[in-house]
Parts: sequence; C-alpha cells; structure tokens
Amino acid sequence: MDKTSGIGTLKGIGAKTEQLFHNLGVYTIGDILLHYPKDYDKMPPVTPLSEIPAMLESQKDTENMMRTDQSTVKEKSERTIIAAIAVRIDKAPFVRAGRNMQVTSLALQEQNVKAEFVWFRMPYLKSTLKVGEWFVFLGKVSQKGKIFHMEQPQIYTPENYQSMQNSLWPCYALTAGLGKNKLSQTIRQALEVLDLTVDYLPEEIRERHGLAEYNYAMENIHFPESEAALEQARKRLIFDEFFQFIVSAGMQKEQMQEVVNNFVFLPLEEQELWAERVMEGLPYELTGAQKRTLQEIRQDLRGQKVMQRLVQGDVGSGKTIIAFLAMLDASQAGYQSALMAPTEVLAMQHYQNFTEMCEKYKIHIPVILLTGSLTAKEKRRAYERMQIYSNAMIVGTHALIQERAVFDNLALVITDEQHRFGVKQRESLFLKGSQPHILVMSATPIPRTLAIILYGDLDISVIDEVPAKRLPVKSCVVGKKSRNTSYDFLRKEIAKGHQAYVICPLVEDSEGLEAENVTDYAEKLKQELPSEIVVECLHGKMKSGRKNLIMEQFARNEIQVLVSTTVIEVGVNVPNATVMMIEDAQRFGLAQLHQLRGRVGRGLAQSYCIMINTTDSDKAQKRLEILNRSNDGFFIAAEDLKLRGPGDFFGIRQSGLLEFRLGDIYQNADLLKQASEEAQLLLAEDQKLEAAAHHKLREQIQYYLDSQTETVNL
Repeated sequence: MDKTSGIGTLKGIGAKTEQLFHNLGVYTIGDILLHYPKDYDKMPPVTPLSEIPAMLESQKDTENMMRTDQSTVKEKSERTIIAAIAVRIDKAPFVRAGRNMQVTSLALQEQNVKAEFVWFRMPYLKSTLKVGEWFVFLGKVSQKGKIFHMEQPQIYTPENYQSMQNSLWPCYALTAGLGKNKLSQTIRQALEVLDLTVDYLPEEIRERHGLAEYNYAMENIHFPESEAALEQARKRLIFDEFFQFIVSAGMQKEQMQEVVNNFVFLPLEEQELWAERVMEGLPYELTGAQKRTLQEIRQDLRGQKVMQRLVQGDVGSGKTIIAFLAMLDASQAGYQSALMAPTEVLAMQHYQNFTEMCEKYKIHIPVILLTGSLTAKEKRRAYERMQIYSNAMIVGTHALIQERAVFDNLALVITDEQHRFGVKQRESLFLKGSQPHILVMSATPIPRTLAIILYGDLDISVIDEVPAKRLPVKSCVVGKKSRNTSYDFLRKEIAKGHQAYVICPLVEDSEGLEAENVTDYAEKLKQELPSEIVVECLHGKMKSGRKNLIMEQFARNEIQVLVSTTVIEVGVNVPNATVMMIEDAQRFGLAQLHQLRGRVGRGLAQSYCIMINTTDSDKAQKRLEILNRSNDGFFIAAEDLKLRGPGDFFGIRQSGLLEFRLGDIYQNADLLKQASEEAQLLLAEDQKLEAAAHHKLREQIQYYLDSQTETVNL
C-alpha cells in the first residue's frame, strides 16, 4: 500500500465506514494522516468526590459570565463537567436487568456528597470493583437533584491513571457515526502500513533548521510522547506545508514565464474602448491606486508573456470594478473572460452587478452565471451559451473548473479572494483555455515581505486607497459588561432602517458545537430585541442552498440581524448593514477582525464595529486597540505581525487565509521565511527537481498538488 491507496483498503473499513471518512474529506491513506488533531486533551487532575459540587458551581459561574443577559436566559436543565473522581469502594455494585440490557450501578457517598456511577452491559464489574479498593472513574458528571451521576465512566487504578496524566490525547474533527476510537485506530493502522522512514526533505535542510524526521513528526502530531515532541512535530510539518507550497508555486512560475501571449487586444490609444466609456460614466472617479493597477493589468494583457498578477486591495478599495474593466477589454477584443468567486452568493452578486452595468452603459456582452446549485437545465443552458458567445463574461464558483464546463475562447481568468483557491485550482482554470491570462484578487492585507513569499509566482499590484466618499468605520473595544449597551445601539440603528451582523467566535473546527452555539445566541437576541426585528443565524454546517437563501434575505433587508460564524468573512455586499458586533474579539487575529469589519461601511451611512473583549488581558486589549485606532488593513497586518508571540497551538485561526492545515503566516512567519529561502535555493539548483537526490521530493510535490482539495466551506 502507498498513501494514494483508498481508505477502504485498510482493515476494518467497510463501504459504510468508508463513506463516513469521505464525509470528512478523507479518501486515501495519505488523507487520514493529514487529518490532524484539532486539539489535545490532558487527563484531568484526580478529584475527591466531595469537591464535585464546587467544580460544578464554578462551571455555572463561567457559563453565566458568557451569557448576554442572565435575567432573561433560561437555566439549562443539566450542567456537566469532565472529572476524574478518586473513590474507595465501600459496598459492592448492584446489577439489575434493564429493558434490553443489564445495568451495573454503584452508589457512593463522601462527606454528604452522594454519587451514582452507572455502566451498561458490563455486569462483570460486580467482581472487578472490589470493596475496600481505590479506583479512579473518568467521565462526564451531571447533577440531578441532590445526586451526582456519571454514566459509563472509564475505570483506572490510581497507579495507572497517574502514569497517563502527562500524556496528550488527540481530539479530531468527527462526523456522525464515526467515533474518536475508530478514527484513532485507523490513523495508527495507516502509520503502520506506510513506510515513512524515507524522508523526502533533504537532510541538509533538516539539519540547518533543526527539523525532526518525517516519520517522527507524523507519529507525534497524532500521538505525541510529550509537549516537547508535539512542538517538534508541528515545527517540521508547518515547515513542510510552507516549503511545498512555495516550491510548487515556483515550479509553476517557471512554466508560466515560458508561455507566450497569443491574444491580441486593442491598443490603449484606441478612443472607443468600452472600459473608457464605463469609467467616464461612473458616479465616482477611480482612485489613483485603482488607475495604476488597471494600467498594469492592461499592459500585461498586451505584453509578450501571459499575465500572472495578484491585485491586493484592502476591504472596500474597489477591486471588483477593476476586474469588470479588465473583462471588458477581453470582451471587446473578442475573447471570453471568467471570474471565479468563493461563494455562490458572491458569484450571484457579481453576475447581477455586471449585467446591470452592461445594460446601463449599453454594452452588449452576454454575462453567464455558472454555479453548482443551478438546475440541470440551467447548467445545460449556461454550457450552450459558453459555446455560442465567444466574448462572453462568465461568472461562477468552482463549477467553472468542473469537467463539463468547456470554454470556447477563454483569454482572461480572475479568481476572487485568492486565499481560498490553491495553486491546483488556478492551474485547472488555466488549462480550461488556451493558456489564458491569470488575475487573482485578495482583500486580505498581508505585509509585502510575506506577500512576495506567498505569491512568488505572481506579479503584485496593491490598491492602497479607499474611495473618497466612503466613510471610515468607527470602531470601539468594550468589555462584556457593555453587551446591553451594545444591544441598545443595535435597536437604534435598526430603527433607522439599517441592519447588523453579530459574530459568534468559536474554537476552530468545533463542528459539533458550531451550529448549536450560534443558534443559542440568535435565540437570546430574539428575546432581547423587539419581536418585529427579524434575527437569523448562519453557520458552516448549513447546506449551501440554505446559506444562500439567508444571505439573499439579508441582502434584501428581510433579516435585520444576522448572527453568524466567520463564514460571512467573504460575503455579499450589503450597503445597508451598518453595525458589526464581534463577540470575544480577542480570540481572532487582527487581519481577520479587519476582514469582518469590512462587511460594513459599504454604503453612504456611517458604520460601526463593536469588538467585545471578554478577558482582562492587557496584551489582548493592546492588540485590539490597533483596530480601534486604524482602518488601514496593511498597517494592521504589519502591527499584528510585530505583536505575534509563540501563541497557542489551537483556537480560532489567526490569519484567516491560504488555508494551511497547521501553519499560520503571522504566527509562524519565521518558519515561512526559512521555507522560502530553502525553496529558492533548491529551485535555483534544480528547477524541475530532476536530480536523483530530489526524486522523493518531486513525488511529494506532485502528491501535494494532486491532493489539494477545495477549501471553501462557507
């Protein structure tokens, strides 16, 4: 077996279980090893039974602090904690016959604290749990009346439990029907069947940067021997992510530099260019940065080599109009152009805007929409129009790179929000046409030093000005005691006819909690706000059609308050939304907070961003004050980079871009720079990795490209 073998080739993986792994995006044995833990647990400290009431009360206090208004929230019927309880058996367990099984129960008391421990289908415990002996019971404790309950606890001797307390236990993203034990067993089996002893990373690179061997890193990312071993594993695998990304981009750049531009565009001196007609009729004048960027793009379109350019512009800087004007140039020259957006809602908005602008300026160009949610009939019609109209503007999502999408005369490809598309997706669109020009756009502000590394295969244009009429978003950082004041402010803005976003922060990949938490918060707001205010929630577990419907309703002001996870970071343009309220703002990176703030401030009305800091940390307050002082995304990103410390391994992703599995370009900036330097040295020596010493690395880079998956989960 090798890492490209299907997950179903492993023992114990039948058709049903294989489908469950597919639900997690795991198709091959290699995929399961890349399904890294999202967190690690430590065994909780041993607690006497008598201390359980105080622990539950402490949990209650923590929950109350997180609530928006304690007086209006119903108490949960059951509160639970995970605990390891040390008990001495003073009487034998009792086994009774249940409806379909035998139930073993053990009642104990310590200092007036009563507890019942219950096991199902385990009658043999009656002889295992001997009177007079000590045990540690690990599990979930709940309180029902005056009695504490623990169902199906794990049982350890005190000696065994003590030996396990220093271990780290992986926590994985799961799916219904696939438990953590099965997932861990499958990963252990994959580690056994694959030969990971041959390291594809050259030894001299590992030695220069103190990197662990690949097999050690892969073993310890899943089942770490210690925290130090985990840190070494993460360092190696993060370096690998950056290194493979940069090498693959560098190899692609070399190939693209050899591609001759065979497309013929009208000279810029031509007075009847459609783009000029639109610019003259716009109700505003393009900024100097927009004009400069458009000029660079148009020169590329008429240059000797095909264009590969990144347009990096802050939120609200006006990248979309630049894309439209470039597509006009292609259409007037008789060629097709394609714009690929990261979400269907955004694709639909681009389609509508482009259609309206063509009608307004009397430019007769077919604008075609192609997304995954179209009906079969609508898709067939779109495919037919793509074949008929050789100068059409095509707007869509990842459906544009599907096999059935055939372009007739494609000369320009634009990807919106580049960080959500990998090198492989870009290449797929490139191959759809006769080696078309490539333009990628990103609203994520990245310091130029890092942007040059990450987008080394692209020329870079920066739109660093905001249209003059756009008012800066007024921001404030407040504590959790100001929530009710914030709700009053929401009411006032909505009374003016405006709308609001409320972002609920969640631990990254906490898929089991995401929908429930957002839903609960929306319900709390419904109690807080007048009944005529429509509150709805949005999260990543929703089906695509449902998410699209909610965003469309919000865009039409049929929903006044949208409670959401960060799925709205890349969303539609809703000029009527004037308030962005972000819960637990300190848990986000500044770049992502700035992206979220950019969802408002898109109309003529003054907009506001309320960031709630729920900690007493001076460091967190200092970071958030940077956003409070500035609306300049590039300044914010640079300051964020300065403030980055080692940070936590886990939590909400800080950078919010490029979708690396482990790496964060801000938090791991030093590793990113090291990987870039090594990639450049390697490619200068062996651009195509043809040397015998680089054979394994070449295989790994190809595997990396082949295994890239769509990262959009909005």
